[in-house]
Amino acid sequence: MFVGTTLLYPCALACLCLGAGLLVDRLAGGWLSAALLGPVGAAGLIALSQLTTLPSWLAPATPWLMLAIAACGFVLGRRRATAVLGWALRRPLPLIASLLAYLLAIAPVLLAGRTSFSSFGALSDSAVHMAGADYLIHHGQSYGHLDLRSSYGQFIKGYYGTSYPSGADTLFGGSAALLGLPLIWAFQPFNAFMLALGCGPAWLLARRLGLRGGWAFLAALTAMLPALVYAYELLGSIKEITTLPLLLACGCLVSRPQGWIGRGPRATLPLALLFAAGISALGTAFGAWVVASLLVLLGALMVERRLAARELLVAAAAGAGVLLVAALPTWKVLGGALHVASTIASTSNAGNLGEPLHAVQVLGVWLDGSYKLTPGGGAGLLTDVLAAVVAIAVLLGAANCVRRRAWGVGGWIAMMVLTWLLISRTGKTWASAKTLVLTSPAVMLMAWGGVGLLRDLRPRALALAAAAAVAAAITGGVLVSDELQYNTANLAPTARYEELARVGRRFAGEGPALFTDFDEYSLYELRDLGVASPNFVYPAVGLGAAAHGYGRPFTLGQIAPAALAAYPLIVTRRDPAAPRPPSAYRLALQGAYYLVWKREPQAPVPAADVALAGSSAQRCAAIASLAHSLRGGGSLTAALAPQLITVALGRARYPRYWGRAAGHVVMKRAGTLRARFSVPARGRWELWLRGELMPSIAVAVDGRPVGRVAGQLSGNSLITAPAPPLRVSLGAGEHTVSIHRSTPTFAPGDRGAAVLRSVFLTPASAPAAGRLLSVPSSAWPTLCKRPLRWVESYRR
Repeated sequence: MFVGTTLLYPCALACLCLGAGLLVDRLAGGWLSAALLGPVGAAGLIALSQLTTLPSWLAPATPWLMLAIAACGFVLGRRRATAVLGWALRRPLPLIASLLAYLLAIAPVLLAGRTSFSSFGALSDSAVHMAGADYLIHHGQSYGHLDLRSSYGQFIKGYYGTSYPSGADTLFGGSAALLGLPLIWAFQPFNAFMLALGCGPAWLLARRLGLRGGWAFLAALTAMLPALVYAYELLGSIKEITTLPLLLACGCLVSRPQGWIGRGPRATLPLALLFAAGISALGTAFGAWVVASLLVLLGALMVERRLAARELLVAAAAGAGVLLVAALPTWKVLGGALHVASTIASTSNAGNLGEPLHAVQVLGVWLDGSYKLTPGGGAGLLTDVLAAVVAIAVLLGAANCVRRRAWGVGGWIAMMVLTWLLISRTGKTWASAKTLVLTSPAVMLMAWGGVGLLRDLRPRALALAAAAAVAAAITGGVLVSDELQYNTANLAPTARYEELARVGRRFAGEGPALFTDFDEYSLYELRDLGVASPNFVYPAVGLGAAAHGYGRPFTLGQIAPAALAAYPLIVTRRDPAAPRPPSAYRLALQGAYYLVWKREPQAPVPAADVALAGSSAQRCAAIASLAHSLRGGGSLTAALAPQLITVALGRARYPRYWGRAAGHVVMKRAGTLRARFSVPARGRWELWLRGELMPSIAVAVDGRPVGRVAGQLSGNSLITAPAPPLRVSLGAGEHTVSIHRSTPTFAPGDRGAAVLRSVFLTPASAPAAGRLLSVPSSAWPTLCKRPLRWVESYRR
């Protein structure tokens, strides 16, 4: 699976995009630059997948139609394909830049050596795109049959059923389906590929700024990897990352129209497809860049004066016709699409941004592990210096455009910046941040134009030295910024999601399933179970009050028994400290991470239930009240509390430079925590660590290593589940547990979260399903003497 997602999938994507690009080139008259075939092909595939998913009956054929289009392109454009191959062999630098960009973008997953994705815990929107891409390819843009009682149905309806842009999702879902890849593991490679796809047009624009050879290579590479763009790629911002190569390709076409504008109406096909794909991927907000591009094109045509008014009108009509058809799904719901764009632009909800991003981040360098935090100390000073160097280079690049009379590319970059400034002034935090991401590559290219100006000055030796120094500052600043973010990226826990996928396959069609963990990636993995939860953005109908808000913890005892009875399945995390589901549910599956509970057929609904808490007297009073409510007699069923040995972290010894937050131990750097605990009897015990533990943590008891815990993230600091337990044999009495964090390495995420919330032990022989105890209601006093979690009452 790892090789399939990180190697075979991008190769398949490259073939699909190149084949589709060759077909578009053939239809347009055979004039496209080789560097633009990939982005134009991707635009054509987005348009195709949008149209084929419009009717639900045709949607499942989308992957095969994409393959057919690519095959047609290779057959009809075989001579051009041979020429492109020769061009790539003669000029390998653009291809090498694309390969390096892909490797750097996929680096967290690649160097971890396991299938995963890097947006985990940062923004769960990627979960929606995974579920949405799968749904669109299997069911198309039809939402009438969704079960809106479940969170899954509400998510799909609430996003895609309200005209949410889905162009990136249909390309993603259709291409991954060809290889039968799970979308959760193909997600990061897709984003990395789309980022790398922009190197072709970036290289072409760099050449128009006067750069050649290694200069153009560095310009193309760093233009696709500025700090903010790299951050959004790690974040899984599929819409923005997919839009970038389309936008840069638009810049290539409109900044030099003399290569195609006089070739007849069909020559407008590539630009119209790029416009349509941008609108499908980003939404109607992409119209701002369409207008900007058309203004640049109009300016270039006025300078050239090569077309008569009649020819211009015919070409415009042809392009408009292609745009109308290629983005037809968006035009059909234009009112809703405009509403979505307006909502995103005006919403006060900043998403995962606590405060607006800084305008200086458009310059591509940001020496901090998070794009949301301002670099401090020496890193902050160096960031300011590097940003100043890039800003000066941008001004020199503008002067270079004037000197070289590169009005087209200079005008396009200026319009990109102007669009960003206008949207930033009128839009809110979230919209402004997205625009900043889309503008950064253009600004970086202009900075490299400044490097080109320095290189051409006299005296030659001094000019080359100055150009090399600025180039090194730009390249080094970008790569170091990216490395800092790479090293703090939290990777999704692979084994846990593979287990959840097995749960989804085994119990497919037996839902709806109630999911007690806060993890919206379950929307994809449990998509065939009609997954529901009270604490998702779209809570299950009638259960929202149980969690008291998005991402908040809840217990099954907060849900009325009658409401709970509507769920044949309950999926819980494996956590001995959490109460088991009601007695009507039996344990159907025990995994390393999850327990699946199945409701017994015809199981009665309890008259009432109560979670027991407080002092012994309070607990006994609650049991008595429940028994007395059964006036005609009945029975009580109770869940016995498991034996837990809690390690007192409050009395543990650990380095002063660590810290505590909300009762948790924050393991900031290398160091060791030591704590004492006592067990009542000799035997096998299970040691559980609860927290957010991305880096490798070594655990020892009485100086003997018992195992390591790494990459164990819950994704939510409010609801953390323990990692799978470590088994250890202990004698009765006191022991010492040692928990050690090593010095951070270059491994992905090794400077990421290491927060320890609790440590506890349970007997290895304790059943995962717990133990139930049933007595007649008259025998309720016997329950007061037992450690119980909850009690249910049943009438005769």
